[in-house]
Amino acid sequence: MSFRSGESDRTEPPANRARPGRTVGRVRGGIRSRKRAYAVMMGVCLTLFVLSWAVVARFSVPAAMVMAVVAMIIPPFAAVVANWDADRRR
Repeated sequence: MSFRSGESDRTEPPANRARPGRTVGRVRGGIRSRKRAYAVMMGVCLTLFVLSWAVVARFSVPAAMVMAVVAMIIPPFAAVVANWDADRRR
């Protein structure tokens, strides 16, 4: 067994070698989980908008306005979550 530079790749088991098209040491949470998180965040955003003006505004206009402002803040964070690590995927 030799420990010269460049030979360590051949002595590793096949399961531990880097495969083409795969990232070594990939961070938890792939594209599917980011898409799911984006969809959930946007669903919460739409739900807050609809509930704030259809239901809550009948009882408390200030509460409806606060809900609408919170709903306006969610989309930028959802975009960041969806595009997280996008530069490394190329």
